[in-house]
Amino acid sequence: MLIVNRSDKRPIWQQLLDQAIHNITTGKWPPGELLLPTRELAEQVGVSRSTIQIVYEELFSRGYTVTSRRGGTRISDWTYLSSFRDANSEQEPASPELPDLKDALGQFQNWFRGKPEHPVHIDFTPHEPYLDEQFQKNWRHAFNKAAAANDVSVWSYGNTFGYLPLREQIQRYLSLERGIHVHTDQIMITSGAQHSMDLIAQALLHEGDVVSVEDPGFPAAWITMNNRRMNVVSVPVDEYGLQVDRIDPRTKLAFVTPSHQCAAGVIMTEPRRQQLLHMAASKQFWIVEDDYDSEFRYRGDPLPTLFSQQPHNTLYMMSFSKMVAPGIRMSAIVGPKAAIRQLGHIHELTYRHLPIMEQITLAHFIDRGHFMRHMRRVRNIYRRRHEAMSRAIIATGLADRFRLSGVEAGLHMLLEAEESFDEESVTNEALKQGIRVYPLSTYCLESNRKGWVLGFAKVDESQIEEGIYKFAELLLQ
Repeated sequence: MLIVNRSDKRPIWQQLLDQAIHNITTGKWPPGELLLPTRELAEQVGVSRSTIQIVYEELFSRGYTVTSRRGGTRISDWTYLSSFRDANSEQEPASPELPDLKDALGQFQNWFRGKPEHPVHIDFTPHEPYLDEQFQKNWRHAFNKAAAANDVSVWSYGNTFGYLPLREQIQRYLSLERGIHVHTDQIMITSGAQHSMDLIAQALLHEGDVVSVEDPGFPAAWITMNNRRMNVVSVPVDEYGLQVDRIDPRTKLAFVTPSHQCAAGVIMTEPRRQQLLHMAASKQFWIVEDDYDSEFRYRGDPLPTLFSQQPHNTLYMMSFSKMVAPGIRMSAIVGPKAAIRQLGHIHELTYRHLPIMEQITLAHFIDRGHFMRHMRRVRNIYRRRHEAMSRAIIATGLADRFRLSGVEAGLHMLLEAEESFDEESVTNEALKQGIRVYPLSTYCLESNRKGWVLGFAKVDESQIEEGIYKFAELLLQ
């Protein structure tokens, strides 16, 4: 018998349907049992016939019943769940086997340094830029402008290469600020460096291809390539940048950060650049140039890009994570038309396109001049913080005991120790004192180099001085 609970907020037909399904799935109404006619059941339950008709229609549409003109409505002939539940009452049913991602995730989390156990007072993170209320105000203004747009068509399925007005803004910026002159069909918008690398792996490489990466370098690049089953080979980095003559001759792609090396912070010298460009052309492999923070240079103008010198086999990656904010998840890949078209095909097959609102907002943010004003403002802030950190490292004597590099550009510098140094214990001791530093070893694939990658973008001058002096007490005691 079905019962109506008048205090239940669910519709009456839903109450009755749930009860009927329960009776069927538990075997209380066995297969083949004839249900009462709708009019008769409605009278018994005390509801309208139309309510019972809704219940019967739902049972039929879900396959719980079968009907015939002469035979009425009967429970369908199916194996109900009681036997399954009895057989598995003591243990959960086994799920399909999942791929093991522990190593990849562990390596990524160890590098990125998730939330620490101890409270952090001063965080020398190299991963995040400076943000303030002025940025939030300008971004909110651009967002409101984007939301007020009257063009309904932008809310349809978007362009797989990215919102065209945004690509046009990036095109102008690259031409004016970086000396890169390309068409919009050579620019593709992505949601970050890892997204870019994942697309490159799928579109331009085959499983098992050799990929050469800097060591130490950018862990997300080789983790992504490993995840796509590429054969990742490390190439040492010295004071002149990537040791080009150590690149594996089977290489199909070389990932480099020439303008400010991801971990060591060194700048790849012109002879090394020319050597790399010549090798890539003669061996016919791709160069992926990650230009993640070279806009912030403290001695002279930003250096010319590899892409501007050899655009036919170089992919240039730029990111707004350091220039604006990581949270907007917006980057771009610039490259030859054929390669970008290939990336677009993969993007269409897998992601289709990026969320439109963030793209429109960033386009407004650049077009209204907020972006360039933001860049001018943060460059001044970073210059002061860069000077404060350099001064503190020298004043404490750390520069005499350890090797300091990466001071010409970017948002971090490297304080390097000898390979035998107990980097981990010092890092942990500093964290206990509220000082968070980032060990060089987490940026290493095979290298045994030790030290600390010290970012200064999110730390004001007084905290930089305090943090470096406390860190020096640990290192020089």
